[in-house]
Amino acid sequence: MSNYDKLTSHYQTLSHFNHAQAMLGWDAAANMPSGGSEARSNAMAELSVHIHRLSTQPQLEEWFGNAEQEPLSTEQKASLREMKRQWQQATMVPEDLVQAQSIAGSKCEHAWRTQRQENDWTGFEKNWKEVVALSREEAKIRGAALGLTPYDAMLDKYEPGTTTASLNTLFTDVKTWLPELIEKVLEKQKSESILLPSGIFSTETQKALGLEVMKLLQFDFDRGRLDQSVHPFCGGVPTDVRITTRYDEQDFVQALMGIVHETGHARYEQGLPNAFAGLPVGEARSMGVHESQSLFFEMQIGRSKPFISHLSRLSADAFNAHNDPVFAEDNLYKIYTQVEKGFIRVDADELTYPAHVILRYEIERDLINGVIEHTDVPALWDEKMQAALGISTKDNYKNGCMQDIHWTDGAFGYFPSYTLGAMYAAQYKTTMIQNVDFGAAIQSGDLSPIFQWLSDNIWSQASLHTTDELVKRATGETLNATHFRKHLEGRYL
Repeated sequence: MSNYDKLTSHYQTLSHFNHAQAMLGWDAAANMPSGGSEARSNAMAELSVHIHRLSTQPQLEEWFGNAEQEPLSTEQKASLREMKRQWQQATMVPEDLVQAQSIAGSKCEHAWRTQRQENDWTGFEKNWKEVVALSREEAKIRGAALGLTPYDAMLDKYEPGTTTASLNTLFTDVKTWLPELIEKVLEKQKSESILLPSGIFSTETQKALGLEVMKLLQFDFDRGRLDQSVHPFCGGVPTDVRITTRYDEQDFVQALMGIVHETGHARYEQGLPNAFAGLPVGEARSMGVHESQSLFFEMQIGRSKPFISHLSRLSADAFNAHNDPVFAEDNLYKIYTQVEKGFIRVDADELTYPAHVILRYEIERDLINGVIEHTDVPALWDEKMQAALGISTKDNYKNGCMQDIHWTDGAFGYFPSYTLGAMYAAQYKTTMIQNVDFGAAIQSGDLSPIFQWLSDNIWSQASLHTTDELVKRATGETLNATHFRKHLEGRYL
């Protein structure tokens, strides 16, 4: 057996354990009773340690060295590159730190579920202090190994090749035009009258409606399912994708679009190439590319007028409200394109969303680099929210710095992926419409031409190329934020 074959066999074994870990995580979020938290945390920590040991076995270094001398195809070289990248990422961090992070993260995330509801910053801060300390330790270790700053080393986990310098340039530019654009759109929308949903929209009916929309988006129900959790997410594996949403029986609007968003993640997973199943090269390219798929579904498809037409019909059917003007196509379109300065990132409109992301990026960058302390975060959050959107979160931790799940388990470096994804999605659309009649495909109810383009250019390519190469092959250029700005101006002005 060649060294390359030994490596592929090893990484396919690793993928089985990662599969089990993903399902334990999904169950903890969607089904597990609160009393199971401690035992589940310990089990997942044990599994994390086992996966880490498999990922850092001493013979791997020899296998990689030998495999690099073997005659490999272009695809095999890409596969070797991605396996080596995962190996290097794993060998940087000592086993005891991995275990400590898993326990601290599980403890903090589980307690956060009730602490957030109770606006309990004091209780949350006690657990989060440990998460931040361990994340800083990890970041320093990774930074030393990669020759990067601590935060750049954390970014590299989610966005290979992306740096603080590039994000600073990108986001500083956005901050020069976004506030003015928000104000212009708010002024424009002042004169628009919108009818908001009122009444009781049962969770059961909302779920049934969501399933109908997932069918329209060609989700494969033989390889996935929809569930409910505190924080919407997409998890599992390509052959068993688990997506969740959260329901509000006073308002069906957010959960429905949340399902569209998570279905974008899921379709990417379901579209990854079977030929590389279980191998790093067969996984999603980066978190930004993953978000480009969910945001393509939500923003480019989901909030388009032709798609809103389908939502109007399906939601009126589901709630037996054909004569209710709330469900009229024009009204739903206004609801889904309404701009409002709000506290909550996951509920934010497309236009103000980047402001939420940039705020988090600036805080976590300085937190991991040691410029600020975790106790500084609430005041900084309030200061930056007032600067970006003119609203205060003073003493409002629930709707301020405690609102996201990501920091509870140390996922620092993740937030920039959201706005990078929105930018990639706009760039895909610009290219796609040169060959695909985008609006007509959505209007017909058969979105296959759109999905075929995504499959050919993004899904089937998995991690065969670097992010820059992937985007350039798909669109003819690397990331160009001009497409995002033009998309926003075109839709909202």
